[in-house]
Amino acid sequence: MFSPEGPSLRELAVQALSSVERGYDLLAPKFDHTPFRTPDSVLDAVAAALKRTGSYDTGLDLCCGTGAGMEVLASVCRQSITGVDFSGGMLDVARKDLHGIGVPEVNWVRADARALPFRAGSFGVVVSFGAFGHFLPSELPGLFAQVHSALRPGGCFAFPVLAPPRPTSPVFWMLLGFDGVMRVRNAVWRPPFVMYYRAFRLGEVRRELERAGFAVDLHALPEFGERSDGSPRVRMVAARKLP
Repeated sequence: MFSPEGPSLRELAVQALSSVERGYDLLAPKFDHTPFRTPDSVLDAVAAALKRTGSYDTGLDLCCGTGAGMEVLASVCRQSITGVDFSGGMLDVARKDLHGIGVPEVNWVRADARALPFRAGSFGVVVSFGAFGHFLPSELPGLFAQVHSALRPGGCFAFPVLAPPRPTSPVFWMLLGFDGVMRVRNAVWRPPFVMYYRAFRLGEVRRELERAGFAVDLHALPEFGERSDGSPRVRMVAARKLP
């Protein structure tokens, strides 16, 4: 994160004291050199899993950032792909960096995921990577309703979910501490910066997806192996819009 290509500690502090949108505008030029970008190994595994579910005509990358997930869509979509994000800075980087990815039409739209500006049934598949920590649990029903509307019947909403770290793991306490710091920051500083690593829990997410009108399947991503109890380290949620 603190390599010459990545942001400095001072830059991260300024970003963390901004709004989410402004923070990402500032971070955009160096975002791909931080651990916040979804690793290529995860993107490749999701692309492989999506190919096993079928091919699609049109796709949407929800909260696309600098466009890493657009290459996943390009591997499974035949006609057009669209990236949507509310950070103009992130979209500017995406436009400059992604060229010739093998899909006839590539679109970029600046919009809030909680108020998508697309006609009902516009997409066959929607993906998202690493964005859900920016939504409070109370916002998930509205977010999922937006995705449900944007998908055509039978369309798929897909995203990876990592198994939560165990309380004996240092990562568990690191994430717990991070979320605690963010809650204190948001209690004493405005505007808020919503970014919580432990607020997106699979059981609750699955219930909200089903309430929104999805049939939910979980696909293990074998590239990441299993935990000691035999459960997968990483899954892909594949939520199908019911007819």
